[in-house]
Amino acid sequence: MNFETFNLDSRLNAAVKTAGYTSPTPIQAKSIPLILTGKDLMGLAQTGTGKTAAFALPILQRLLKGPRRKIRALVIAPTRELTEQTHKVFGQLGRKTGLSSASIYGGVGIQPQISALRRGVDVISACPGRLLDHVQRGTIDLSHIEVLVLDEADRMFDMGFLPDIKKIVRHLPVSRQTLLFSATMPADVRALTKQIQKDPIRVQIGASAPVDTVSHTFYPVESQSKSALLKTILDRISTGSVLVFTRTKHRSKSVARQLEKSGYGATALHGNLSQNKRQKALEGFRVGRYRILVATDVAARGIDVRGISHVINYDIPDTVDAYTHRTGRTGRACETGDAFTFVSSQDKDPVRSIVKCLGSKVTYAATEGLVRGEKPLEKNAFRRRTGRPRVKPAAAPIRANGKRPKPKMSTSRTKAAKAKARRLSRGKGTLGADLLMSLAGQPKQAA
Repeated sequence: MNFETFNLDSRLNAAVKTAGYTSPTPIQAKSIPLILTGKDLMGLAQTGTGKTAAFALPILQRLLKGPRRKIRALVIAPTRELTEQTHKVFGQLGRKTGLSSASIYGGVGIQPQISALRRGVDVISACPGRLLDHVQRGTIDLSHIEVLVLDEADRMFDMGFLPDIKKIVRHLPVSRQTLLFSATMPADVRALTKQIQKDPIRVQIGASAPVDTVSHTFYPVESQSKSALLKTILDRISTGSVLVFTRTKHRSKSVARQLEKSGYGATALHGNLSQNKRQKALEGFRVGRYRILVATDVAARGIDVRGISHVINYDIPDTVDAYTHRTGRTGRACETGDAFTFVSSQDKDPVRSIVKCLGSKVTYAATEGLVRGEKPLEKNAFRRRTGRPRVKPAAAPIRANGKRPKPKMSTSRTKAAKAKARRLSRGKGTLGADLLMSLAGQPKQAA
């Protein structure tokens, strides 16, 4: 099957070829014909399967007929990055049609958005909060909406956007086509579909589980040894970009700073950054300025970067759904990828849930010998990473007696450092693979 079988406008077919699409993905092959008929649709597919183009192409085909410069299609997404990504896809696929789109989200000035709306656009990609701001200000007209799309619906509910979604829907025409796309189908999503959709057709590609093109490896390691293990793994990865996930904004910033000081090209992406800094970090990762991006879960939904070879869960996610979305950043578009997860002794519940979902797909890696303290950089390793020599700190001045003073360290710090060294030397900084499998409820592997 190819895209010409959908009988799309020749301008859209030309844009598809220019974008490098050769054949439709399963979600595209099943969804596009149904959306073209004007029916409501509920699409369930794993992250990274081409959902955006699955609704963008039929929407553009529909908007070719009818008035221009009136908002006739609205796409609501949970994050600024995903909203911007959707806006770019519409621009890429519709650039020869004369149809225009705009993105609306917070964290940036509202006046440029108001100016774009006054000029007139056909498609809006928006985050719920800023969209409601425009509704309350009276700077947006939603009375001509023909198609509503809720993208990454499960994540929007996780982030508490359900009340905002209901408020927005009340401002839309009752007669419209409603499309809902999600990687998972929790109870909140099912309840909303009954309220806003009319006899939706359900399209599901695979189970709500991590994609088959990703291999999954669990590394048993305690918290104090995660940074050392991360650096060891990064030294062994020779290709592709690496996406590291942490549980908190503070840890994202801290881990990225540690990697940068060690000579790795790394940057952080989290909710505390301004929109300009977030875009700068994401663009730097996309073009290869940074090989490593350390991100929180909020950023997971907006990252659409090709060539991510590895996803590393520095902190294991709390749910299977979150694990699915994280690991969906690699192994995209039929490529293969690797997902590494660091697991500590307090991660019993999420380990069991994720292993139950993955089944035999998960493998366990022994970490003994990998994290017995910080391994010194081999000769010239820092120069290879950074392109510059390591600068040694200035030596302390020599005293009159011809000796240099020893660096001072408090008694408590000295004892703590010695205790940590003893633990690591005995392997106490790691969990055995047998213990990890027992946490997951798996039988021990044979020696």
